[in-house]
Amino acid sequence: MSGEAADGRVVLASKNEHKLVELRRILEPALPGIRLEGYDGPAPAETGLSFAENALIKARAAARATGLPAIADDSGISVEALGGMPGIFSARWSGPGRSDAENVDLLLWQLGDVPDYARAARFVAAAALVVPGRFEDAVTGEWHGTILRERRGEGGFGYDPIFLPDGSDRSAAELAPAEKDATSHRRRAFDALVPRLRTGLRL
Repeated sequence: MSGEAADGRVVLASKNEHKLVELRRILEPALPGIRLEGYDGPAPAETGLSFAENALIKARAAARATGLPAIADDSGISVEALGGMPGIFSARWSGPGRSDAENVDLLLWQLGDVPDYARAARFVAAAALVVPGRFEDAVTGEWHGTILRERRGEGGFGYDPIFLPDGSDRSAAELAPAEKDATSHRRRAFDALVPRLRTGLRL
């Protein structure tokens, strides 16, 4: 039935393999019996002015294309010394089609002369659910820390190697997946979304 999760399928509106792995790790234990599928349909233009708006845009597009409930997230890093940027432009900070490594290089260069005490930052994630014709909602989670002066660690993705979470002596890229999942911005956003998922999916 369109818009229902009765057949156990929910679309994850992302083509980022790293993100899909992380979302499944977070969501599958909270949604037993639900099959979280990847999305290979057209990607919408992310024209929102906030993480929540862009997450909803992506979830609406996937729900419209598949007729299934869709979950999406939009996330990035906000640096105080840059007035909150890169923010929603995090994935393309160094230009369209550039790599994570190039985005990190640019951010490190921009903060080259910024003293340690002024390098505060936060990861922000918005999590959205759209059930076609019936329900939509979005919530936001944050993970606070500082920007390191050089990369540390081989794990994670995006800006993880230069983000030092508050209270930690290891970068986000040095944390084991389970450690990151326990405290990350994405974990906090989806923990807040789970009750809404149960309502929207009628679980």
